[in-house]
Amino acid sequence: MATSSIASKVTSGGCPTPLRSAAVSSVVTMQAYHVLKIDGFSGTLQVHRYRSLSSFPFNVGGRSWYICCHPHGKNNISKDFISIYLVLHDDIAEAAMVQATFSLLDQHGKPDDLEKSGHVQNNCFAIGVHVVITKEVPPPPPPIVVVPPSSDMHLHYGDLLSSKRCTDVEFLVGGVTLAVHRLVVAVRSPVFVAEHFGPMKEGANVNDVVDINDMDAQAFKALLNFIYMDTLLEMDQEEDTTMAQHLLVAADKYSQERLKVICEERLSNHVDADSVATLLVLTDKHNCRRLNKACIEFFSSPTAMAKIIETDEFQYLTQSCPNILEDIISNIVACQLEKAIFSPENEGGKINKVDIRIRPEPWQNSNARCG
Repeated sequence: MATSSIASKVTSGGCPTPLRSAAVSSVVTMQAYHVLKIDGFSGTLQVHRYRSLSSFPFNVGGRSWYICCHPHGKNNISKDFISIYLVLHDDIAEAAMVQATFSLLDQHGKPDDLEKSGHVQNNCFAIGVHVVITKEVPPPPPPIVVVPPSSDMHLHYGDLLSSKRCTDVEFLVGGVTLAVHRLVVAVRSPVFVAEHFGPMKEGANVNDVVDINDMDAQAFKALLNFIYMDTLLEMDQEEDTTMAQHLLVAADKYSQERLKVICEERLSNHVDADSVATLLVLTDKHNCRRLNKACIEFFSSPTAMAKIIETDEFQYLTQSCPNILEDIISNIVACQLEKAIFSPENEGGKINKVDIRIRPEPWQNSNARCG
C-alpha cells in the first residue's frame, strides 16, 4: 500500500525584504518550501479513481495548508493525469495573494521537469511546492503631531508697556507723560535712541524725561504699541486713515520699515478725492512708491480729476511737488491713449495719438510746466 510523508523546510531568514508600496499601506511577503514524497507509487494507481493522498498540514503566513494529490485526476477532464493541489485548511479571515509553484524532485531533491523525468525511480517520487504569500498590512496610525500654541511674546511686551513696570525713561508728548523701557526702544529703533537718548551708557540717569514736539500723544502711543507688540491698535476707518498718515511719517523717521509698509497698505486702500493730494505730498517726502502709484492711478478717472483740481490741497500739491504733477499728466495721457488704441472705433489701428486738454487755472501760479 502506498504511503505518503511530508518533509518541510520553512524559509525565514531567506525571505525577500518586505516591499513598500507607493500607497499608504505596505506589502509583506512570506514564503515556505514543502515536499510531498509518495512511496509505492504503483500501488496508488490501483486505488479508487476519486481517492486522494494528502500531506500533513503545514503553516505558512499564519494559515494551515496541505498538498492534495489525485493519482487519477480530480475530474473527467484530468482523468488521464495526476492532479496536485495546494489546499487551504483554515477558513479565510482576510484576503491574501498566494502563488504556488510545483516541481518534481529527483533522488537528490533537485527540481526536475515532468517532461524530463522519464520514470518514477524506486517506485516513489517526490513533489516540491514553493508557496509565496503576499498581503497588505494597514499603515501605522499617523504620528500625533503636537502643534505648539501661537507665540504670545508680544502680549507680554504689551503688558510690560501698559503696567509701566521697571520703566526708566519718560516721554512728554502734548502734555501727556508716557513711561517706557529704554532697552526695548533701543533694540527696536536705533535711530530713536540716537536722536533722543544719545549714547547709552551704564549708570545713565533713570527716569529721564524726553520732549517729543512733532507728534501728538495718540500717534506716539500707537508708535510705542507697535515698537513693543509689532501690531497696530484697532481703530475705525476714519481714525485708521488719519492715524496711518501720522504713523507713516513716524515710521520713516525712526526706520520702522514694517510699520511703514503696513501704513502704505492701509492708505492705498482708502485713496479718495479728499485725501489724494495730501497723500501724494506724503509719498514725495517719505519715498512711498506703492502709495504713490495708487494715488497717481486714482487720477486716471476724468471724473475724479475734475473734482480734485478744484481743491486747495491740489493747488498746494502743484506748488510744492511739481514733479508729481508731471507724473499725473503722463499717467492720464497713457490711460487715454490706451483706451483710444484698444477701443472698438479704432478698427485697423489708425489711432496712435490723442489730444488731451487740461485747464491750467488751478495751477497757473505754480512752477509746474504741463507742456
